[in-house]
Amino acid sequence: MYVSTRLPVLAAAVLAVSAASLSAPPASAELRHAVAARGTAQPQGPKGIGTFEDWTAATYDEAGQPICYAFVRASNSVPAIPGRPKGVLTVTERPNSRDSVAISAGFRYAQGAEVTVQIEQSAFRFYTAGSSAFARDGAAAVAAFQKGRQVVARSPGPRGATITDTFSLRGFSQAYQAITRACSR
Repeated sequence: MYVSTRLPVLAAAVLAVSAASLSAPPASAELRHAVAARGTAQPQGPKGIGTFEDWTAATYDEAGQPICYAFVRASNSVPAIPGRPKGVLTVTERPNSRDSVAISAGFRYAQGAEVTVQIEQSAFRFYTAGSSAFARDGAAAVAAFQKGRQVVARSPGPRGATITDTFSLRGFSQAYQAITRACSR
């Protein structure tokens, strides 16, 4: 099993789907400072579960509870925006919140913006907060992911441009099974 060095970098992407906050995640240095200021122990980094074709699965503890997630980076983004990191599609399992689906865009959305997500014949509208977009019905999105080959997300981007990010679903079903096993109820 190969555990990528991407895990620490993408831990911030998982924080984007935190049930406690729908704002953009703090930078890792800010997070460490905030945790230290509260006088609590620093959170442990993510632990890799495995890489499943294009998807990576990992887990970490948050307030003593296991959080499991699987993610993939965009395989294609049009138009390219200089300095923008690749978008990240994440599915997260928490003890009291299953099938949370989010896209970290790498830019801030305008207030009230929606992202259109297409998986084969299924279409979903994700709501946005900060630089993340969230599925209203994560279970339905996950069901479509298991049957599809790719996700195409169309977002209102900076300066009025429509940004199209394409995410592979190769390995999603195996990654999803791994995170649901690791974070079973």
